[in-house]
Amino acid sequence: VQLVESGGGSVQAGGSLRLSCAASGHTASSNCMGWFRRAPGKEREGVAALYSGSGNPYYAASVKGRFTISRDNAKNTVYLQMNGVKPEDTAMYYCAADEFCAGAVSSWGQGTQVTVS
Repeated sequence: VQLVESGGGSVQAGGSLRLSCAASGHTASSNCMGWFRRAPGKEREGVAALYSGSGNPYYAASVKGRFTISRDNAKNTVYLQMNGVKPEDTAMYYCAADEFCAGAVSSWGQGTQVTVS
């Protein structure tokens, strides 16, 4: 599966940004799609994930209530709506996909930078 991200950039604290990730290829391998991030000097963090069939989305505690993950199954695209961003949200954001939402990742996007000032 190939993942192509878009939507990163610079935003002021308190503002909003929306990331998009379009998947192409074997669609079953992207049943679960989500976002990770890595800030300088920090470990990679799982931000949000959503399964195409059913179930509740996963959110990291640090973003719950501010970020919303959604997907358009017809377009095989997942979105991350980031509201009320904080400087600590500054990171490289990576789209990820796997057949299951079980912690493993079989496909990664190239990453998109989000900078909050």
